[in-house]
Amino acid sequence: MEIKTFVLGEFETNSYLLIQDGQAILIDVGFEPESIETYLNQHQIQLKTIFLTHAHLDHIGGLEYIRERFSVPVYVHHAESEWLSNPRYNGSEIFPYFGQVICKPADYLIKEEQLINIGSFQIQPIHTPGHTPGGTSYYLKPFLFSGDTLFYHSIGRTDLYGGNHTQLIDQIRNKLYFLPEDTKVYPGHGESTTIGEEKRNNPYVR
Repeated sequence: MEIKTFVLGEFETNSYLLIQDGQAILIDVGFEPESIETYLNQHQIQLKTIFLTHAHLDHIGGLEYIRERFSVPVYVHHAESEWLSNPRYNGSEIFPYFGQVICKPADYLIKEEQLINIGSFQIQPIHTPGHTPGGTSYYLKPFLFSGDTLFYHSIGRTDLYGGNHTQLIDQIRNKLYFLPEDTKVYPGHGESTTIGEEKRNNPYVR
């Protein structure tokens, strides 16, 4: 599987295109996603679906642009089913520079941590609330896409609507840290890391 990273918008959000057998799934869609559209068209890759790690504005800012152009379904955790269309929940209300982000409802709501098969992809959702109530990491062995839950030597903020610091620490320690240490972690912002690196050196969660 090939992983193509797009760093989008002023929030420098990592949007990940996972490519396999001429097909792709997209994890998160930051603002200014035109480069994703260009890449898919130039390489004649069929986009199958979009998975959201959570529904903050910087991870959904380009969602409708991509969804409309490629007519693909969207997955989000059911705890954030209303966040896509609610500026208070998704944070765009407190960042007026970007305007209110209002998206259509997701096509599929993730309610359980059951394996999702799309084409040749097998995606394991792992519910990791704390940054947001519906925060979800996606495990495609040996890769983990952690959204804003776990970063290189850091963790997600918990001072926005629905955040819970204690819960976030608990999810990282009791769910993500049980993955193999060589699992490569692709976060919502910044550089990649591994589970082993974070277990040993993350100052927030040891």
